[in-house]
Amino acid sequence: MTGFPVGITALIVVSLLIFFGLAHRALDRMRLTDRGALAVIVALIIGSFISIPIPGGRYPVSINVGGGLVPLGLAIYLLARAGTAAERLRALFGAGVTALVVYAVGSLVMRGLPEPGGRYEILDALWLYPLVAGVMGYLAGRSRRAAFVSATLGLLALDVGYYFWLVSRGAPAGRVAIGGAGAFDAIVMGGILAVLLAEVVGEVRERLQGGPSEKGRPEALLKALRKPGLDTGTADQDGAGEGSETGKGGSLQ
Repeated sequence: MTGFPVGITALIVVSLLIFFGLAHRALDRMRLTDRGALAVIVALIIGSFISIPIPGGRYPVSINVGGGLVPLGLAIYLLARAGTAAERLRALFGAGVTALVVYAVGSLVMRGLPEPGGRYEILDALWLYPLVAGVMGYLAGRSRRAAFVSATLGLLALDVGYYFWLVSRGAPAGRVAIGGAGAFDAIVMGGILAVLLAEVVGEVRERLQGGPSEKGRPEALLKALRKPGLDTGTADQDGAGEGSETGKGGSLQ
């Protein structure tokens, strides 16, 4: 059997390190502990090799543990930990918007022509869908947690919707593999990208405005948002050393 050239092998290894390094950073910035973030990454990797068939339908349906169940569980956990009911509603609304926009973009680009180029030969769907979902998840969710939930649940909803589309059309053949690409599925990459966008844009906005917005916010929340040394009291343990905890417009993560 012919092996990979050394250069390609090295490129793959570096790409994996970068991807999982970014994944760890994204998870860490959602206020997960380092141990919790690493546990999620390990679950993503191991779960990528496990797909669970879902019986009872006309078309074969399966859900990958690493690409589907783990992101779904994390999204539910983040929803439960959301700071306010408004943040939960914003995340769920963002998921619906994300699903609709990704569907619209996919229909426009991919309609009538085979992958990977699609109608306008922009990007392979492997990269196009998580890119669109990440941007929409951030714009709709605003905070890191809500952005992740919006992108993740939006893409999950799109996969489920694809099954009902097959049923409604009476397609002669079709298969639905939710999260089928495992740790490199659009669901995982879209969620990570949404968090990183919230992180980068939020940090830039805070630096430009001199810190998180304090207008109308309770003192307990402001204490958690302040960096060490900005007030006379002792910084809260959760806020100390973690940098800003705001996304677009200073939203709590």
